[in-house]
Parts: sequence; C-alpha cells; structure tokens
Amino acid sequence: MSDNASFLHDAFFALHRGLPRQGPGSDATTRRLLGLAGPLPERPRVLDLGCGPGRSALLLAAEAGAEVTAVDTHEPFLDELRASAAGRGLDGSVRAVRGDMGALPYPDGSFDLVWAESSVFVIGFDRALAEWRRLLAPGGTLVLTECAWTTGAPAPEARAFWDEHYPLCTVAELSAAAVAAGYHVLGTFLQPDSDWDEYYVPLAARADAADTSVPGMAEAVAAARAEIALRREHGGDYGYAGLVLRPADPRWPVRAERDGDRAAVREVVAAAFGRPDEADLVDA
Repeated sequence: MSDNASFLHDAFFALHRGLPRQGPGSDATTRRLLGLAGPLPERPRVLDLGCGPGRSALLLAAEAGAEVTAVDTHEPFLDELRASAAGRGLDGSVRAVRGDMGALPYPDGSFDLVWAESSVFVIGFDRALAEWRRLLAPGGTLVLTECAWTTGAPAPEARAFWDEHYPLCTVAELSAAAVAAGYHVLGTFLQPDSDWDEYYVPLAARADAADTSVPGMAEAVAAARAEIALRREHGGDYGYAGLVLRPADPRWPVRAERDGDRAAVREVVAAAFGRPDEADLVDA
C-alpha cells in the first residue's frame, strides 16, 4: 500500500471510530429483518459479516438468543464489539473474529442465519449470493441490506457518483438476481430515511470536529461530506433495501414469471383462494 493510500485508509477508520453505525440502519430495521426470516431454532447460529462495532450482532444475541460469529477485517471495531458484549453480559454469545468475508473458512451448513447489514458491497451482491449459500444449514436464511435505485431515472449526479463507486440496481433487479441464483425471496423493504440519519448525523459531526492536518484526513472528510450532500440533494433516487432470502429446494426449479405465464398464474391463484381478489393483486 502506498503512503497516500495508507494515510487515507487510516484516516477513514479514524473518522469512523466509535460511531454507533458504519452504514445506514437501525435497531428497528434489524428487528424487521429478523421477523421476515421466520421461525428460528431455539439458539440460532448466526454469521454476521462485516459486523463493524457489532450493533446488529449484539441485538441478535440479546433478542434472538443467537450464538453470533461476528466477522470484520478491522480489529479496532472487533475490540469495540468485545467490550460491548462483555458490558452487556453477552460475551458468551458473541465471538468477534478478524476475517475476510470473501474467504470464509467455515464448513458448509454451519449457520442458521448469514447476516450482512450495509456490508455486502465489499464483495458484491452476486458474489455474496453464490459464495455464502453453502454456509446455510437446511432451512437457513440469508439476510442482506444493499443500496439500490428507487427510480428508473436517477439524476445524472447520483448516477455518476454510484457508477464510479458501486453501480446500483433496483430492488426488483436484486430480487430477480436472487431468484436466478436459486433463492426464494421471503421479503424485501426499503429502509426509512431515519436509517440514513442514524449513520450520517454522527458522521457529519465527526467530520466537523476532525483535525484535517492529519495526513489523509482532509480527503476522508471531503469524501464523507460529498456522500452526505449527495444523499441530501438526491436521496429520492436511491436508498438502502433489506432482502431476506432462502435457498430454494433444488427439487423445485424456480424462475421469474414470463409474459406467457400470466394467464396460468392467474388461474392458479384464483383457484387457490376461490375468488379473483388475490389474482387481481398478483396481476397488479
């Protein structure tokens, strides 16, 4: 790593150290995702990838009774998590591990939930779908949050920013990719604007207080402010979305509906419910 890249790396993590979140989210969103995952074993095994300081890991351990393996590459975040877990009496339920979410050593079928809030961008959505599926036990669930377009015609400024940093899809495109990769989509939802505030308000305050004479800090602060400004000016064009996915039974092939399927799908739905109301909803 060059000196400049090293300075930027260190400044980025210094800017984020001690913040409650490292991406848009909230305890309410974590609980909503957990609810969509459906019934769990009495003590579910959870793999929290890109856990940061572990806000989700702590909630899952405390409220779902989970045994959480929390993975991140940044040891200071893991130290924060260990301290928080010990302070809440959860150190026996949360194991913080320094590791690479793109090179996970765990055996197939090791977890009931694989969880990644605001972190799947590190390796990319499609790669995550392909590589993390093997980690799920039978009946297990993959829970992700991912930034997505909320309009088919985003502003040029928003498009240019995201095309440079991390090209986005719509939620419908993400869902279709999940189906194509062999998952059932148990649920999706767009996270509220308040989830962005939980991340950006503390980050903006930290940026305002930062010592920009530290090597790399001026660039890190400028990048944070540019991202916050983009959200303020074009936040209607994109948002974070939650997706809850379960591997499909390989005995039942799944594909996206085609135009020629619509009449048959309508007939099946109407027959299943004994009336046309639900079929009208599906058509809509």
